[in-house]
Amino acid sequence: MNPATALATVLVDELTRCGMTDAVLAPGSRSAPLALALYQQSKIRLHVRIDERSASFLALGIAKRSGRPVAVICTSGTAAANFHPAVVEAHEAGVPLLILTADRPPELRYTGANQTVDQVKLYGTAVRWSCEVGTPEERPGMVAYWRSLASRAWHAAQQPDPGPVHLNLAFREPLIPDGDEDWCEPLDGDVTGAWTKVRAATPGSVLHVPPTRRGVLVVGDGAVNVKRYVAAASMAGWPVLAEPNGNARYGDHALSAHHFLLGVPEFVDRHHPDVVVTLGKPGLSRPLLSFLRRAEQHVVVSPSLARWPDPVRSATQVAQEAEIPVVSGDDSWLKSWRTADLIARNAVDSVLDATDELTEPRLARDLVAAIPGGSLLLAAASMPIRDLDQTMHPRRGIRILANRGASGIDGLVSTAMGAALAHGNRAYALLGDLAFLHDQNGLVIGPQDQRPDLAIIVINNVGGGIFSLLPQASFPEPFERVFATPHQVDIASIAAAHGIPYARLESLNDLSKVVAKEGLRIVEARTDRAANAEFHARMREAAQDAVRSLLGV
Repeated sequence: MNPATALATVLVDELTRCGMTDAVLAPGSRSAPLALALYQQSKIRLHVRIDERSASFLALGIAKRSGRPVAVICTSGTAAANFHPAVVEAHEAGVPLLILTADRPPELRYTGANQTVDQVKLYGTAVRWSCEVGTPEERPGMVAYWRSLASRAWHAAQQPDPGPVHLNLAFREPLIPDGDEDWCEPLDGDVTGAWTKVRAATPGSVLHVPPTRRGVLVVGDGAVNVKRYVAAASMAGWPVLAEPNGNARYGDHALSAHHFLLGVPEFVDRHHPDVVVTLGKPGLSRPLLSFLRRAEQHVVVSPSLARWPDPVRSATQVAQEAEIPVVSGDDSWLKSWRTADLIARNAVDSVLDATDELTEPRLARDLVAAIPGGSLLLAAASMPIRDLDQTMHPRRGIRILANRGASGIDGLVSTAMGAALAHGNRAYALLGDLAFLHDQNGLVIGPQDQRPDLAIIVINNVGGGIFSLLPQASFPEPFERVFATPHQVDIASIAAAHGIPYARLESLNDLSKVVAKEGLRIVEARTDRAANAEFHARMREAAQDAVRSLLGV
């Protein structure tokens, strides 16, 4: 057996023994040993994509939803560079990925050899661990090295801080099996499982939060142990300020209009908490970040103490676990929050329901309310997730995801595809037109690859809608050209080119039909950017005026 085939066979086998169930391959020549080994491994569900960036975001989506490491494989050169955006997102969002890049052997590097670039530590600090595996050789001890390496990579992607791991694999030719099965030592691994059994570290001591009825729980992206902390906050009489992708906006204590409440200075002045506890990484709402900045006691709960989210540098204590004590007392604190939240939410709903026009905020509100229990919803990281944050009513039984690690526009179609495949149930994606166009290659699916049950709902406002809500919009002359970036792309034609069913959402009255259908499909909802900006302003003014009226100011 040639060394390239031996290394690839052992590596894939060991990762399978560790528990890997999915791998994504972007085909190429130098990665042929890995491709063939994956094809032969019946226990791994193999996904093939022609574009490396699409492949890496597909792997990200699968890993993000499943919580298990997913391998993504490519050939050498710029193919490996195209993984970088997904690696950065996985790094920032704490998503376990195994990045396996094939490479030329050392003697071909720095010689001008075809498709050869410097891939050693290619992703810099955006990976939890990076290893130059070394060119495989036929000599005793190699199998132990390869299997130990695979076990280390598998666990490094998960503990203590989940994220991407990079193995750079240099292969010499021949790159395909030569028909000879002989090797200098047995290639088999441990029949009982992984070569190296790794035990997770025992969590640190529990931080006891000061007992108080005047606390607030904030839940952002990537939060873990959500149900436990929401239950504790409810027992303590605290309001829960949950961003949609924190998946904690449910129950009687969950607020849905905190974005507007915290934009009213008089409300904030009267609702100064004794302590704020945050899970995950909040960051959708500037008023919420300003609220955190004012907190005198801010406890950040983070699974890893190597790094923790603290965007406004307000954390006073950080712990892997925290205990929110039950304290007796009246409910005036919670009632004040809930009363104001109800007033603000009713005001927002009144604006949303005042017109039959298809608006972006109402589409977000009605979509999340209409999708059936057990569904997955992935929202683009710019306006769609913010529209959900500002309009979504509390509800149970759905899972909401967003690529908010680095909050990029990259790979959202592919991420949605991967998340839907891992979810295994109804799935929906709410994307803007630029996000959709940015990842058109995510629609390229081979005839032998599984297609998810996924509705991709594209809000087409012919450009970058979020910029209309930012200060850049005050410069009308250059705005359209350098910020809004209008396009003339026909979404229906894109769907037709890929053989994907297409529908146009003309009215929100037809939303139930969109939700009820099954299979991979594209739904276009056309809106107007300028009108959308004005509509958001009306929502904000109505909510904040209602709260000020409640406060008597």
